[in-house]
Amino acid sequence: MKGGSLILNKRAEYEDDLKQSGLKNTKSRKAIIDILIQSDQPITAEQIYLKLKESKTEINLSTVYRTLETLDNKGLVTKLSIMDDDRMFFEYNKMGHRHYLVCINCKKIVTIHGCPLTSYEEELEKETDFHIVGHKLYLYGYCSDCKKK
Repeated sequence: MKGGSLILNKRAEYEDDLKQSGLKNTKSRKAIIDILIQSDQPITAEQIYLKLKESKTEINLSTVYRTLETLDNKGLVTKLSIMDDDRMFFEYNKMGHRHYLVCINCKKIVTIHGCPLTSYEEELEKETDFHIVGHKLYLYGYCSDCKKK
């Protein structure tokens, strides 16, 4: 039940976020954000669409794309573009920032737990008098399965 309570807490939070962004809490937005919250890594619009279909949610793929674009424009989701891949990956922006290892060969995405840049950010702010408000980190390479091949 721990995952269920996380979703309920996050749902109340994103309902506030939608309202503050001037967006209505529509059925499709709610369903898409719920899937993003449940995912432990960024996922594509197609993956979201398939999960919605599995749960018998009536929605078009074009609606998923339009909804993600709207949520991205309002800062509620973030996009991840993987090197040499035309697909965009999405994640809910209010889950706390995360960093990823991305396999160049199979496109597997692995979450890096913890932030290795916190102290470096503080150092840079002092050095440059630049107020840093965020960052993204994607490290590219080969996963253990692809390395063996």
